Amino acid sequence: MSEEKANQYSLPTSAITNSSPSAYENWFEYPVRVYPHHTDYAGVVWHGTYMTWMEEARVEYLRTCGMNYADLVALGCDLLVVELSLRYHRSLRLGTTAILKTRMSELNGVRINFDYALESEDAKELYVTATVTLVAVDRERGKIMRQLPTSVKDALLKISNPMN
Repeated sequence: MSEEKANQYSLPTSAITNSSPSAYENWFEYPVRVYPHHTDYAGVVWHGTYMTWMEEARVEYLRTCGMNYADLVALGCDLLVVELSLRYHRSLRLGTTAILKTRMSELNGVRINFDYALESEDAKELYVTATVTLVAVDRERGKIMRQLPTSVKDALLKISNPMN
């Protein structure tokens, strides 16, 4: 690996604690393509678009692991963002395709942390790293739950321990 690429992954960010290239292996991969409505007048991706892609990737990741978001809502549970940290490494432009890598990094009670890395398809360019903290909220009462519904917790534990 070139020294330039190694340095690219070691940029300081709290979003991804293990910043070696191997840290990006075995994550859920969500392809994105930059369309005109994702950009500003200069053809650069608008900052809010990254958050939309992260939400889409997270929901799709959970779906592939057996947890449909509609089922979560039917249980009276919602996962609300309480903390978000993004680090912009390089601009993404109109017409570009990239891979948004997503993983659940921690489950602590009703708090769930997800990490993200948005890379070029050939993994030579790193555009964004991020972390999001969610909490489970009772949709009816609008209050943080004391514990996750059993089916949700079981599905999340399977994600965090895929060998089980």
